[in-house]
Amino acid sequence: MIHRTNPPQIMGILNVTPDSFSDGGRFLAPGQAIERALAMVEEGAGIIDVGGESTRPGSAGVSLQEELDRVIPVVEAIASRVNALISVDTSKPEVMRAACVAGAGMINDVFALQAPGALAVAAGTGAQVCLMHMQGEPRSMQVDPRYDDVVAEVRDFLAARVAACLEAGIREDRLVLDPGFGFGKTHAHNLTLMNHLSALAVNGLPLLVGVSRKSMIGKMLGDDRPPRERVTGSVAAALLAAQRGARILRVHDVGATRDALRVLAALG
Repeated sequence: MIHRTNPPQIMGILNVTPDSFSDGGRFLAPGQAIERALAMVEEGAGIIDVGGESTRPGSAGVSLQEELDRVIPVVEAIASRVNALISVDTSKPEVMRAACVAGAGMINDVFALQAPGALAVAAGTGAQVCLMHMQGEPRSMQVDPRYDDVVAEVRDFLAARVAACLEAGIREDRLVLDPGFGFGKTHAHNLTLMNHLSALAVNGLPLLVGVSRKSMIGKMLGDDRPPRERVTGSVAAALLAAQRGARILRVHDVGATRDALRVLAALG
């Protein structure tokens, strides 16, 4: 289990999709995905997050069968080969169930188990669950996101989803919370959430932060460089998130993040 007092863990992103914003298509073939998973564990990832449906702004959904076809062979293949927790990045209850049968031990849901049947399926798997906040849905979430108080509204949403999980029989020690940086938030909203990160840890639950290579990093750098050239800024933001209480850092660049955390620990 992941606890708020544990050292930060690195979650390596493994997108088995053709259209993810930073690495779409690079690991779509199962062989490439397995190779990438093994490399990330070697670099220091304690969690591998496998996703078969892009949730980048403006993205369209994929069918259940297509997502199953992308995700399940990869989860099955890496489950017996890596010494790491396998997470499935999905909102579909059927994918959650199949991935956990195949070897996943964590469900990472951008819709926070709001899909019909998701709460019951997640409860039945016994897996850990990451509940993320998102205003709207991926196709339109960045059109015009608005909040009266972004910190309070994100916290209230996460608190409500925690309560729903408890009612469904998902123990609190199985839960992780994600503020959802870039999911229905302006750049100003993202900065405010990062500056008040500790306030979002409902009931003292561990926080996951995923800002790796996102547009907010490009905006902070003041330029329009492509995602793969945002590595240094991403590592700096991950380090800051760790200092502010994040227990899981969801990243593309595992080795660089591991090195930064080692320096932080040595100097702390």
